[in-house]
Amino acid sequence: MNVAAGKEVSIEYTLKLEDDSLVSTNVGREPLVYLHGSNQVVSGLEQALAGMSVGESKKVTLPPDKSYGLVDMEAFREVDKDQIPADAMHVGAQIQGREGDGEVVHARVAEIRENSVVLDFNHPLAGKTLCFEVKVLDVQDAPAH
Repeated sequence: MNVAAGKEVSIEYTLKLEDDSLVSTNVGREPLVYLHGSNQVVSGLEQALAGMSVGESKKVTLPPDKSYGLVDMEAFREVDKDQIPADAMHVGAQIQGREGDGEVVHARVAEIRENSVVLDFNHPLAGKTLCFEVKVLDVQDAPAH
């Protein structure tokens, strides 16, 4: 059985950046299981996996437009320093908060200014080229709900 829309797919993967730095891997751990065609993995990876069979491996390099997108300058917001926890007062700190509608949002401290902090709400991998090594471990008909 091959990877196709509507199939439940189990994969093993290693994700690195262009500089060969490791982002994440599940090798030797639980497989990543997703429903193919339902946008549960980045679009470029889903396209690359289409048609693969169990046991098949592939290296996939995805530019930002096929993964988490380009860095959106509109996703940077300046806030007063008093809105940031003291332990997050350094560039690179990951914080989370809530929008007015209660939705949880994640941001990274991008810059610290005299009286304010610039937060980056882009996905941490936005603007980056992703290098996947993937192996299809299993392909099944999706379970009925």
